[in-house]
Amino acid sequence: MDGTRVEEFEPPVIIRVARNLEDMQRIAVVRALVYMAEQDCPYDEEFDGNDLAGATHLLGEAGGEPLGCLRIRWFADFAKIERVCVRKGHRSGRVARQMMTEAMEIIRRKGYRKFVGHVQEHLIPYWKRYGFIHREHRGVFVFSDRAYAEMEGRPAPHPQALHIDTDPLILDRPEGDWDRPGPLDKSVKRGASPLQGREPARGAKAAAALKETEKAK
Repeated sequence: MDGTRVEEFEPPVIIRVARNLEDMQRIAVVRALVYMAEQDCPYDEEFDGNDLAGATHLLGEAGGEPLGCLRIRWFADFAKIERVCVRKGHRSGRVARQMMTEAMEIIRRKGYRKFVGHVQEHLIPYWKRYGFIHREHRGVFVFSDRAYAEMEGRPAPHPQALHIDTDPLILDRPEGDWDRPGPLDKSVKRGASPLQGREPARGAKAAAALKETEKAK
């Protein structure tokens, strides 16, 4: 989540949720360098139409330079961790480890008790470090010229998991930043507007057009 630092780096690495188009550009650069340049993945397969479809993205940076990223997609009763990548030269394991840790924290905080990952076979031992189990009964499958296996995680429930009765203002806070006041918290002190519930004022032409429409009905 926002502001998490790995102090072993100089400058330190910050893992944060992507919140705007500039963040998404940084993520696109990292993924293009890793998947398109190193693994020869075609553009349409890497940028698959799921980036803006309700996904959460984590970005790892140091000194403002993007180093790594991952994507979380949300399904009915499980979350999927994918597109985990770190730029060449920064693969000591610390950036990826911190991103994975933060991803699982966010998933658990949102109340999910199950997550899945599709990983290249040589990465199965790495994912097992985070408590994932290999779904061997599902077999290996292939896409983008590489073989993949399914990994599944079933973590313990988060003690502060969000739910339908969580404070409304907490649910309205920015993704992954539920423990600090957000923009809407600051609006509370203004109270409810005396105009709440009233129909917005209309110009004379708009009002006349509305009357004509109602007559036509």
